[in-house]
Amino acid sequence: MKVGVVIPVYNEKNRIGEVLARFSPGLTQAALQRDIPLSDVVVVDDGSDDGTPEVLKKAGVAHLRHSQRQGVGSAIRDGLDYLRAKHMEVAVVMAGNGKDEPAEIPRVVAPIFSGEADYVQGSRFFQGGSFKNLPISRYLMVKGYTWMWTLLVGRRLTDVTNGFRAYRLSLLEDERIRLDQEWLNTYELEYYIHYKVLSLGYKFKEVAVSKNYPSRTNYSKIRPILDWWSIIRPLVLLRLGIKK
Repeated sequence: MKVGVVIPVYNEKNRIGEVLARFSPGLTQAALQRDIPLSDVVVVDDGSDDGTPEVLKKAGVAHLRHSQRQGVGSAIRDGLDYLRAKHMEVAVVMAGNGKDEPAEIPRVVAPIFSGEADYVQGSRFFQGGSFKNLPISRYLMVKGYTWMWTLLVGRRLTDVTNGFRAYRLSLLEDERIRLDQEWLNTYELEYYIHYKVLSLGYKFKEVAVSKNYPSRTNYSKIRPILDWWSIIRPLVLLRLGIKK
């Protein structure tokens, strides 16, 4: 089973190189020892203007580039299309800002290889997970949003907003999962997939991961209110049947 990794980035010149350095050679060897072939990594640059493209070229990693910023959902969609064209079978999506640990990829994809799951959500709050330097305001929002999901989908969840996930790419062949919709271009796409997996009865599992926020204040590109609405919107619109 071939595993590909999608890393969406926007203006991560100072971080993406260090993230990519964690993949070689140790991670590949660790993955192979667990019969989990880390076959490809693709970085999707969503219109960065800070020198990120030059870092990616120097790193020699497969990468795609948007000429202008389209949104993280659009970047992930293009990355998934790239993996499908390369005949990958499992996609891992993770952050390019150093918050996620590539060495944990084998743990995230393991339930898919064992047949326990079609979709795996990494959770910093699951037993064995951890988080560092998480601002209290973000902690409260994450907990509140996860509680909302638990209430509305009828399934106990511990961490919905963590972008470290893995899923079978065959899910995207389901005609009821339509990633080509324009309203999914920003943060909506990730939560659209999450809702569809849960509502359509696919096998779902959470696994413990770590999430390390930088100690400085610039820890996230999520804009208060506007981007949080993008995160909440799929749950509301899909639950009400307004969107499909």
